[in-house]
This record gives sequence, C-alpha cells and structure tokens, in this order.
Amino acid sequence: MAAETSDIRQLLGLTPSSVSVLGYLSSLSSHLSAALGTTPLPDVKSYPDAVYFNYYHLGLSLFFVPTNGYRPQTHLKRDYLRDEDLLLDGIDIYNIPNVKAAPSLSTSPAYSSYPVSPVVLSVSAQDKDGKARQTSQLSIHSMMTGKDFVSTLGEPDRKGGGAGPSSGSIGIWLEWSKDGIMVEYGGGESRGPKAWETGKDAVWRVLSIFPPKSDH
Repeated sequence: MAAETSDIRQLLGLTPSSVSVLGYLSSLSSHLSAALGTTPLPDVKSYPDAVYFNYYHLGLSLFFVPTNGYRPQTHLKRDYLRDEDLLLDGIDIYNIPNVKAAPSLSTSPAYSSYPVSPVVLSVSAQDKDGKARQTSQLSIHSMMTGKDFVSTLGEPDRKGGGAGPSSGSIGIWLEWSKDGIMVEYGGGESRGPKAWETGKDAVWRVLSIFPPKSDH
C-alpha cells in the first residue's frame, strides 16, 4: 500500500462537498479502483445534531456537525442534506488486521481496512506532562500496538474500556486529547478483566481523529 503523505486532519472543519474532501475520497478510492470502479457512495446516517458518512469499503467514517442552526431530519438521503451547513468534526479510520479490503460493493455494513498505510498525523511537540517528544509526526501502520502508541505519544490523557467478562466487554481505548487522537484496540488482548495487562500487545482497530482539545 502506498504511504499517506498528507495529514488528513487538515480536512477537519470542511463541508462534505469541499474540493479537499472530495479529492481525499477520490484518492482513497483509487487504491480500490480495480475492484470498485468508482468512488463508493456513503451510507448516510443523519440526526438533528450529527451526520455520519460511512464508507465501509474504504474503512472510513466521517462525522459532520450541523452549523448555522441547521437541524437535519433523521434518515435523510444524501441529496437532501445542506452541505454548506455541515462541517467535518471527526474522522474514524478502521483497521482489520490480516483482512484485505472487500473487493465488491456489498451492502453489508461491515468495515474493511483503510486502504492506505501508514496513516501520517502531526502531533504536539510535547506530551501531556510537558516532556519533549522525539517526533512531531506519527506514522501509524496497520500492526501498531498499544505499546507502540504509548512509546511515541506518552501516557494518554484519557483511557477506558476493557472491563468485565471477555464475552461482554469492549476493547480498551486510549485518548491523547491535545493531539486530537483516540485509538480503540481489537483482539482478545484488549478485552476482559486482564485487558490492561495484555492490551499493550493489542493491535489498533479504530483510529479517531478530532479537533485537538486544550483542556480535558
């Protein structure tokens, strides 16, 4: 897979029909062009306070917030949304280890892996304790573990998940609020009563990107 060289957080704050957002989707789709033939349409989930564009075959979900008093109705189709009043406020990138992106336009709402690796993001020059980091750029490859993220970003500002019996718990997650990054982990290592002991070896499953928060 080709490397992603531009920081996709630059898309935050843009509308669904902005040139940069459309170009980004077109670029992603080109990695699957042999299978898909065209940029897939999103599965839109609209609510009065949020609109999600889910691209299952691209391993991608875009979260837009309504602005200027706009309150979309639920279950709106794509053509009925007011793009000029929607701003991108979050990006979820999915990673399904050892599973390649699905080659067909199935309607099954299951995410494939994001087709580009590594994902490159700019990060703060300091961790939450004010210590200087070795790098201000984070390259996230598909097999990065919890330990890899912490060694680069330092201890997270927030964390959760991993509690309860392994059959019913959710995977652990870590958030670096100042960098606008949250990572959810998958696999058996990320769940159950011992998740915080074994989670360091869990591979990431969902990478969430949002506007950095100065306070948390």
